Amino acid sequence: MRLGDGHLAYAVTLHGRPVIEASPLGIVVDGVNLSHGVQVGARETYRVRETYPWYGVHSLAVNHCQGARVQLRHESSGQAWTLEARAYDDGIAFRFMVPGAKDQVRVPDEATAFRLPSGSVVWFHDFEGHYEGVHKRKAIEEVAEGEWAAPPVTFQLPHGAGYGSITEAALLRYSGMGLQADGHGAFLARLGHAIPPSYPFRLRYAPDIERLARPASITGAITTPWRVVMAAPDLDTLVNCDIVHNLAPPPDPKLFPSGIRTPWIKPGRAVWRYLDGGEATLEGIKEFSRLAAELGFEYQVVEGFWQKWSFAELRDLIQYSRERGVGIWLWKHSKELRDPVARRQFFQLARDAGAAGVKLDFYDHEAKEVVDLYEASLRDAAEFQLLVNFHGSNKPTGESRTFPNELTREAVRGMEARNIPRARHDATLPFTRLLAGHADYTPMHFGARRNDTTWAHQIATAVAFTSPLLTYAAHPKAILANPAAELIKSIPSVWDETRVLSFSEIGEVAAMARRRHGIWFVTIVNGPQARRVRVPLTFLGGGVYQGLLVRDHPTDPAAVVVEKATCRKSDTISVELAAGGGFVARLAK
Repeated sequence: MRLGDGHLAYAVTLHGRPVIEASPLGIVVDGVNLSHGVQVGARETYRVRETYPWYGVHSLAVNHCQGARVQLRHESSGQAWTLEARAYDDGIAFRFMVPGAKDQVRVPDEATAFRLPSGSVVWFHDFEGHYEGVHKRKAIEEVAEGEWAAPPVTFQLPHGAGYGSITEAALLRYSGMGLQADGHGAFLARLGHAIPPSYPFRLRYAPDIERLARPASITGAITTPWRVVMAAPDLDTLVNCDIVHNLAPPPDPKLFPSGIRTPWIKPGRAVWRYLDGGEATLEGIKEFSRLAAELGFEYQVVEGFWQKWSFAELRDLIQYSRERGVGIWLWKHSKELRDPVARRQFFQLARDAGAAGVKLDFYDHEAKEVVDLYEASLRDAAEFQLLVNFHGSNKPTGESRTFPNELTREAVRGMEARNIPRARHDATLPFTRLLAGHADYTPMHFGARRNDTTWAHQIATAVAFTSPLLTYAAHPKAILANPAAELIKSIPSVWDETRVLSFSEIGEVAAMARRRHGIWFVTIVNGPQARRVRVPLTFLGGGVYQGLLVRDHPTDPAAVVVEKATCRKSDTISVELAAGGGFVARLAK
């Protein structure tokens, strides 16, 4: 942090090289920029040293940082406020706190920018689909003034200096942050009211557009979310960054006595009839539960047609499924949750029926009142011991640390989308959107939705895309009939360890070794160019591993080659990848 001409600015470096060039930071309150004409007062420093269990790219999150709280005073208004900053090995974060009387009403806004080094390459998408976009790759010099970017915004630094990504954390009781380019190498922080309403919001909530375009007020003290810059020398460090959830408040022990290990919080895999056929009838959905049990999956997600059934029919489905070890998730439109009484009545019904979780859809905006609805929904669902999956949602900001009943959320252009350049898109997501947290892409389809990808690519995405509720797009019969069914059935929904392989390249190829207990999976999601790669198995332990390998078929993208092999850590696997191809290996002692 620095003070020049009475204005606050900051910069971020990694190993002596710039990640963020000197940029303004600060907060505007009731039209007054509190970071202009400011006096710097006392500074309090602290350290955080903690670890905690996690359902993400690894099972143990590490929260080690140096922190400081700096007292500031805006000279002309006399307003005192605090800047809090934290420095991690793999990034930085800062937020602002402005005290106020309990009943004081004020309107905050942004005065922060993120200036990227010249020569950086950036991946981003706009807000037309809310958080369901396809990333563009541009040199920072090519990003025009006014272009919008939905966080996380990932960039590659020039001269091999590493990578960065910009997002936010601990978004609670505040408007969400978007980014807008200034045309001169910087992205400006903007709050939800200023972001253009997305197509899904215009479609579903046209009467609300004008109201939510007005800045939101805060009553009492103002505490902003954390503004986050991840910084990493390589993609492995970037993917394993814990900053976003580290900055979120820990869970309330009254709601979650054992935190993320509270017994009713159970990650798992799910079947879903929406994208690959199946009857939307009680008997048809019972059949899906039977097939889920045959696959060994833990859940089924049921879309909104369940609301046409009687309570007795719903109970019948849930009891039938429970007898086979399958929990049921029930879909609901978020507009029916705005009223607190109606929201709790729905959660009461879901619990009384025996549902395991709820899928809540169509939020489509990041205004404060929508953000408040996320928190209210998670808190109320926790009181009824219900798991939650948000769709039509904004990016995660660590909510699942505070409310571990959130197993996943969408905020991604997933399998529901048709006619997108899926190969490049899939090879981009692990290093962009997924840096913020879990994503309900609903991976793996063997029909036309796979677009320019192969079957092996589709299977590889189920390993590569982190989602503690791992919902498959493919019909369960299609999974059972696939030559790779044995491997698919063994893919877990949570991981103990993830290592990004060195030949990974954003948008070109995403390759990882991921471990659950003593079993390793190698996954390669290839982009649009065919390639040959070699995978050293140095991550394995000692001894002999039995390998089950799924490769691209040499001539048929709608087929796979399944092999068995024995492997040791001294071995290397050679892989021929088709354009839009993929590879998966399961390695177990």
